[in-house]
Amino acid sequence: MPIWKRLPWTLLILVTFAAASGQSRLEPGFDPSEYMSLLEMAEYQNRGLYPQADTATSDTSRSPIPPLPEPSDYRMVYRSPEAGLYNQWDLWLKNDSSVAVICIRGTISKPESWLENFYAVMVPAQGTLTLNDSTKFSYHLADNPQATVHTGWLLGLASLAPSVLEEIHRYASAGVTQFIVFGHSQGGAIAFLLSSYLHYLPDTSLPRNLAFKTYCSAAPKPGNLYYAYDFDYLTRGGWAFRVVNARDWVPETPFSLQTLRDFNDPNPFTKVKPALKQAKLLVRLYAGHMFRRLDKSSQKANKKFRKTLGKTVYKQIHRTLREFREPAYAHSLNYMPAGIPVILAPYPSYDRDFPYNGKNDFVHHALNAYYELVRHDYPVETR
Repeated sequence: MPIWKRLPWTLLILVTFAAASGQSRLEPGFDPSEYMSLLEMAEYQNRGLYPQADTATSDTSRSPIPPLPEPSDYRMVYRSPEAGLYNQWDLWLKNDSSVAVICIRGTISKPESWLENFYAVMVPAQGTLTLNDSTKFSYHLADNPQATVHTGWLLGLASLAPSVLEEIHRYASAGVTQFIVFGHSQGGAIAFLLSSYLHYLPDTSLPRNLAFKTYCSAAPKPGNLYYAYDFDYLTRGGWAFRVVNARDWVPETPFSLQTLRDFNDPNPFTKVKPALKQAKLLVRLYAGHMFRRLDKSSQKANKKFRKTLGKTVYKQIHRTLREFREPAYAHSLNYMPAGIPVILAPYPSYDRDFPYNGKNDFVHHALNAYYELVRHDYPVETR
């Protein structure tokens, strides 16, 4: 039987319309050519109007590889004002007006922009941030009450979400129903949270016929294990990716600490003390002592990290955002990666193309490094 006879009639109409109009449609799965266009947008974002962008996104020192070209199949139609801790995003529209890209800028060479990364305590994935006396940002990023996310990047999301929603509505009303959420580095971390935020908005907040695909490039870990579970479940079927250069250290951050409080219930660790009561005296004393030492050390490290990356960094951020109120932090620091992994492995001449000179610590994090890796790892599928 021909495939068109097995399709629901509504899907058949959509497919026929798309073919007749010549418009492309988003498909699940990693598309190397699509990803290369996104990297070109990020390069334009950093190089065009922000030549002082930090090395975390634009380091090309001593590399023989030229800067990336401007996208040929998209045009930039909107640039947001800077908000929060120097967060910004661009909207790009495909030449056939079929797909719009939300391109979130990464870290720039401003202390406040870096503080957003260092504000690495977590808060619950559902709640409210008080940005100032008149503005509160309510968010729902996961259903699991144990899910927690990075506070700094949540603050970045809060600063960008109003303009993102406004532009989505604007272009959706003009017939654009397909959107790619993209970011590199810090932008990729925020892209995780933005994708979750858009998914959990009430049905009345956005048109129900919108489709979203997410690429988080060179992104750090956005939240704990339960957030990662939620994100991966929401985007199952090939709709969200984390793209990683195997030499890049940034996706390995932030520091992750796992304590006994980070496990699902039930688990055997909560039964250690009752079980030890049934053991012989010497076993009970020795095993109990070892268990307490291990538990105490992890709790102590967690407390120190939360103080340093929470209250200490908040005091610095408060100098810029004077009305931003410190939120209640979660206990968890069990950071985990999210998204379908796309690992880019160095090719034979990679170290010659991107030499490390002892100072350029972001050489493997740069946009052109990712661009060349995609070209070599997917030679048939790229442009």
